[in-house]
Amino acid sequence: MSPKRPAALAFIFVTILLDVIGLGVIIPVLPALIEQLTGEGVSEAARYAGGLSFAYAAVQFLFAPVVGGLSDRFGRRPVLLASLFGLGCDYIFLALAPSIAWLFVGRIIAGITGASFTTATAYIADVSAPEKRAQNFGLVGAAFGLGFIIGPVLGGVFGG
Repeated sequence: MSPKRPAALAFIFVTILLDVIGLGVIIPVLPALIEQLTGEGVSEAARYAGGLSFAYAAVQFLFAPVVGGLSDRFGRRPVLLASLFGLGCDYIFLALAPSIAWLFVGRIIAGITGASFTTATAYIADVSAPEKRAQNFGLVGAAFGLGFIIGPVLGGVFGG
């Protein structure tokens, strides 16, 4: 493995970890935030939460090929950094949203930039020797698992 590969793998791991921690932080916070913004009860907040999840996932699905193409053209690292910036913008929208509409704007931005998982996977393939590729793809799974452990805990501690 060249000296660049361990640094690239660490960058990918940290990028995915931060991304998933951000997703996890939202889980315990979102219902109360929606109730506060809409003045509605839990059942209506659940409908909004479903809509926000759908918006994020649908836009991520649509933009994954676009983000992948951008990473082919401009490089994996710049696209991953831009994705983290976009996710940061979403979290600012979530924190400062004056209405439910702004939550949707933030989740759409997050969906566009959340398509970074495609780029991270391509980056791993780029920097991995064939005999280490499956092991290195395991880093993505580890980052997901750790992110979904840390994120909800942080959301519960700081969000309530």
